[in-house]
Amino acid sequence: RLRRQLGLSPTPTPITAPSRLAAEESGAIGAASIASRMQPPAAPTSDADERTRIQATGPVTTLKPTGAQRAAGTKAQREQRFTEELAAREASKPTEDPGEGNIWSYSVAEGRWKRVKVGGGFGGTAGTGAGAGAGAGAGDGAGAGSGAGAGAGAGDGTTYTAPDGKIFTDLNSYNAYLAQLKAEEKRRTGQSAYDLLFEQFNEFGLGGLVEPLRGFITEGLSKAEFTLRLRDTDAYKKRFAANAQRINKGLRALSEAEYINLEDQYQDVMRRYGLPESYYTRGDMGRQEGFEKFIGGDVSPVELEDRIQTGQRRVINAAPQIKNALTQYYGDEISNGDILAYVLDPAKAIENIKRKVTAAEIGGGAMRAGLGLARARAEELGQYGVTGEQ
Repeated sequence: RLRRQLGLSPTPTPITAPSRLAAEESGAIGAASIASRMQPPAAPTSDADERTRIQATGPVTTLKPTGAQRAAGTKAQREQRFTEELAAREASKPTEDPGEGNIWSYSVAEGRWKRVKVGGGFGGTAGTGAGAGAGAGAGDGAGAGSGAGAGAGAGDGTTYTAPDGKIFTDLNSYNAYLAQLKAEEKRRTGQSAYDLLFEQFNEFGLGGLVEPLRGFITEGLSKAEFTLRLRDTDAYKKRFAANAQRINKGLRALSEAEYINLEDQYQDVMRRYGLPESYYTRGDMGRQEGFEKFIGGDVSPVELEDRIQTGQRRVINAAPQIKNALTQYYGDEISNGDILAYVLDPAKAIENIKRKVTAAEIGGGAMRAGLGLARARAEELGQYGVTGEQ
């Protein structure tokens, strides 16, 4: 009634704050209307004034993103987050060796890297997500699993991630690739063990003993396993033949380094005393067959030197009467007259050899004096401490 008295239209269309908010939410009012919400409501206007304002401002343009735009933005953000998470995960991966047959695998459920056996499980899991936006929504999501690798999927497909990060969508291909990785890991382990063993033996000039074991590299043998295989070969048994003699006598087998070190010491002693090279000639793979009786008999380099001194200084380089007495007393034992070979025989105890040489020295002294002395009497005098000079 008041509007009619004032001459106004009985059906005005004022835009109040609530009506503007509803219009904005439906996408019908632009940025100017959004700003006007922050101001106090204006006084009601006539229809003519409203038409004049709309004609002056023109059609309203909405600033609100469409559903498709929101979906696209959400997907990009998720992909960015997923990429960042993978990078952070890789940065936290342990650097230590997980051990033979193991790999490092990230468990999303536990939020940490775990040591697992290769082939111990599958890392695939179905990626799930809800599409958002106008029209056909595109599903997006990420999944992860623990086992031989961490799984990640996009959309509604299942993917499988190998320990090295390679992603598969086919389970058979994934399993085949895991088997390939495991075989390569075994090969690398075997190659490393072989190289270490070859290097060790090659320092002694025995690399040829190890080369026939190349065929075992793909089995992933450790260095200890390679060593056991090596010691079971005929070539090895021939090169270190004295170890079998030691074992038969209840002695421990020597390591390769100990064995070769003894050979070197024996050779040094014989050279210093001027023994013929035939005593220490090297054969195939550096084998010194003449030393095998010393190693097998547990003769030390000191004892070897003592034997050589006894034979050389006290018999060979002594007065001829002493050598004659030795052959006269013990000719049945020294039938070939090779006194040096006799004293070097490990089967003959050095103390018994010395006892016989002492008796020969006493008998030789008696011969120089023009006396005859029986073997038993010479041995008896030797037991009482009598020397050949006396």
